[in-house]
Amino acid sequence: MLTIDLAVLLAVIVFLLWRRRVQARSRLDTGMTMAVVLVFGVLIAPTAFGHWILGTVGEVAQGISDAGSP
Repeated sequence: MLTIDLAVLLAVIVFLLWRRRVQARSRLDTGMTMAVVLVFGVLIAPTAFGHWILGTVGEVAQGISDAGSP
């Protein structure tokens, strides 16, 4: 029996959408891409990888805000 994680499937879809040639896109196409990425983010957020991404982005944001203050 073959099983696939929904987050992995959405990661593949996001990767394929990201690799497409840059062309004029319709609003529907842009909206669908945003929806897929949002659902992917919701699915990956509670995982250890999601927590690692959150921590990394938080450290980068903290470093940027510290660099701007005297």
